[in-house]
Amino acid sequence: MLVKQVIVVRKDLKMRRGKEIAQGSHASIAFLSFLARKSLLSAKPIELTLAQTEWINGIFKKVCLQVNSEQELLDIHEKALSKGLDVHLIKDSGLTEFNGIATITCLAIGPDEDSKIDEVTGTLSLY
Repeated sequence: MLVKQVIVVRKDLKMRRGKEIAQGSHASIAFLSFLARKSLLSAKPIELTLAQTEWINGIFKKVCLQVNSEQELLDIHEKALSKGLDVHLIKDSGLTEFNGIATITCLAIGPDEDSKIDEVTGTLSLY
């Protein structure tokens, strides 16, 4: 099974490179953070899908893609949800950029099977 995670970043924000990297990092780890919080609240062990297990035990394949607006990012988010994919939006608090305004910067889809994610992101440009 070929498995990957896709990070989609908003280029229109013109974030500093370090901010982009931090936001993408938040997106990449978001699925594990969500599962860990869920596990703590329920006192049950973390349950990974087969694809997530393959990704963690494999090479952590990530692909970074770009969009040019918040609406494009939200459209990708909705499309991924409608396909049943695990997707996490990242909203920056605005403390160091964006003039104190909380701003949606990026999202992560997966990890999941390449073909499932490609149905949602296959037309986007590489970052």
